[in-house]
Amino acid sequence: MQADSPTPTPEEAALQQRRRDLARLRRVRDRIDREYAQPLDVEALARGAHMSAGHLSREFRAAYGESPYSYLMTRRIERAMTLLRRGDLSVTEVCFEVGCSSLGTFSTRFTELVGVPPSTYRRDAASATAGMPSCVAKQVTRPVRNVGRG
Repeated sequence: MQADSPTPTPEEAALQQRRRDLARLRRVRDRIDREYAQPLDVEALARGAHMSAGHLSREFRAAYGESPYSYLMTRRIERAMTLLRRGDLSVTEVCFEVGCSSLGTFSTRFTELVGVPPSTYRRDAASATAGMPSCVAKQVTRPVRNVGRG
């Protein structure tokens, strides 16, 4: 017969809870990375992590420096940059391909992250990365997250 394990101290219990929360946050981030083109919102992400939307947003920001929505939009913009560099899709097609439902919101966020509107990026990107391997092009054209925004 095995002896019962001792009751954890409040500090140990808090640490265990923090580890569980971090594991759930990693799963949320991984889900965003996989499903960025799907209709995701903070409520759906929170349900999947068994957290309230407010708790998820606070904990995600504390762990990663930005809100889940901001992280999702950054993933979408990174993918959009790749599609726009290819040049075979219109800006509207790219917007919907990466999971955005509003061209206005997509264009605004794209411009905030990249510094130019998507139409300008599409026009200029092909020549800027000509002859560059796609893995290098992706690295040098990655948007800088505006961490202060949510």
